[in-house]
Amino acid sequence: MDKREFKDKVYSVLSQMVKAMANPHRLEIIDLLGQGERSVEEIARETNLSVANASQHLQVLRQSNLLQVKRKGNFIYYSLAGDNVYKSWKDLREIGLESLAEIDKLIKDFRIQKSSLEAISFDELMTRMKSGKTILLDVRPEVEFNSGHIPGAVNIPIEQFLDRTEKLSKSKQYIVYCRGPFCVFADEAVQILSQEGFKAKRLQEGFPDWKANGLPVSSIQN
Repeated sequence: MDKREFKDKVYSVLSQMVKAMANPHRLEIIDLLGQGERSVEEIARETNLSVANASQHLQVLRQSNLLQVKRKGNFIYYSLAGDNVYKSWKDLREIGLESLAEIDKLIKDFRIQKSSLEAISFDELMTRMKSGKTILLDVRPEVEFNSGHIPGAVNIPIEQFLDRTEKLSKSKQYIVYCRGPFCVFADEAVQILSQEGFKAKRLQEGFPDWKANGLPVSSIQN
């Protein structure tokens, strides 16, 4: 094998992996699985796909070794093949945020609508948590919170949020996080809190980004 043939083959194999990711549904699936393993049915529900369609996308990702699969009883569960898979998505997302004005505008327009334009960095979060005046809220589903969350966070899933705000103290400040910059749960929660007279802001990134930065993680074992 000469050097040209070697390069052609290496880049060809890598391009197939990139091609597997080059689909909006499959990118969303990778983002979702950054929270932890999920069944095919759960993935279909969270991404608003049929089970058959979700299964097809999952097979494409698995064939490129981006996902791993295991069976639990009658259900098939998928997870990311490694932390580097999420990191590759995170890097792509950051390139998009820095280079594509359309993405930045979409996010700003949506957050203005939800009263959540100002977002908090991880460094600022850690400073505020030390004051004792800030409560950190995780509004992801309970299964994701149990799989892993930022230490000290209180889980109030977004679908329960309206019913549980009456138990929150208005003497505290609230920082809300969810799955990441493209997840809207935190924006919806901040809007609800702001409308009810609470001081609230969203975290700029989500739990998988916190974990990817090597920061401490808590979990609840079932």
